[in-house]
Amino acid sequence: MIEIIDIHCHLTFKEYDTDREQVIADAKQVLNGVVISGVEPEDAKKTLELAAMHEDFIFVTLGLHPIHVSGKTDQEIEHYAEFISENKRKIVGIGEIGLDYHWVRDPLKLKRTQEVFVEFLGLAKEFDLPVVLHLRGTGSEAIEEGLKIISDEDIKKAVFHCFTGKPGVAETICEEGYYISLPTSIMRSKSMKKVAKRIPLSHLLTETDAPYLSPDENERNVPQNVKAVYEEIARQKKSDVKTVEGEIEQNFERLFGVELK
Repeated sequence: MIEIIDIHCHLTFKEYDTDREQVIADAKQVLNGVVISGVEPEDAKKTLELAAMHEDFIFVTLGLHPIHVSGKTDQEIEHYAEFISENKRKIVGIGEIGLDYHWVRDPLKLKRTQEVFVEFLGLAKEFDLPVVLHLRGTGSEAIEEGLKIISDEDIKKAVFHCFTGKPGVAETICEEGYYISLPTSIMRSKSMKKVAKRIPLSHLLTETDAPYLSPDENERNVPQNVKAVYEEIARQKKSDVKTVEGEIEQNFERLFGVELK
């Protein structure tokens, strides 16, 4: 039996409204666990409810995706931070949080996004939880700036979710002690394949970002598609999939402090 992990997906999103429980049942056939990310207050409540229905299989991180920051008042963000604090024992990380230069371009909105990013890093430190980072933009600007911010804020444990940067940047991230998570779109990315080849297995994680980034661009993504990432990492490392599975499970447990059943 294949035992694999999807460290980042969105099973609460509307794309699963018609068959969510079937998708989870199918995922349980091949996965050891999945981590779902609450990206804003309403979604956060849904993630906790879904995880409560699937204990020891679905784990939760809560954050505020950078695209949702500008739509929230300071008071709403404060209330959300309090909600996360109240539920800190039900979550395994803070995220996804970060910077998005693709969708957020207004200088004032960018500044506020950075401030809220730092605020949520403070929550991670307060609760001693790892951070799941969303850093998106042209080139590696967002990734490099995000790396500088988490280093300045003395964040000890973090994963660069859906890493799209260059191999050299990935190496710097690993030298700082952080993790790189590769998504299912690795099948279409020469850069991601190079990252899989060059980065030590001890710093790699695997994800789908489902319902997005499907190996087949015309289909909705599902958590069990993460097996394609394991296979590609094994190919790039000239290793076997079982070795990759074992190492990534250890990385997952080390980062999130979760012992899989």
